[in-house]
Amino acid sequence: MNRKEIAIDFLKLAGLGGVNAAFNKYVSEEFIHHNQYFEGSKDALLKAMQDAHDTNPNKSIDIKQCFEDQNTVITHSLVCKAELDIAVVHIFKFNSDNKITELWDLGQIIDKDSPNTNGLF
Repeated sequence: MNRKEIAIDFLKLAGLGGVNAAFNKYVSEEFIHHNQYFEGSKDALLKAMQDAHDTNPNKSIDIKQCFEDQNTVITHSLVCKAELDIAVVHIFKFNSDNKITELWDLGQIIDKDSPNTNGLF
């Protein structure tokens, strides 16, 4: 698998309930993340993602765009939950073994009444 495929598979697997499997398969031991709502360790994000799945699971994840530049992959996705849809950008940094070593995520709730006819995708 190339890095783009790994990033996409990680998002789909983790985002649809296979959090432990995704982390075991794709995330390095040196992993850190930059989500401001959780402590920056691998274990903290794994727990947060599992808790989110248990309390408010995603209905679907649709990767709209995926870009790669050297050891960095960026995805732009539509994440659908029961009550809302979210546009999310993930930035993945990979090590030489193609394991995810660093992750950023930025999300924006999609306003159904937005005046912008271009949409978020």
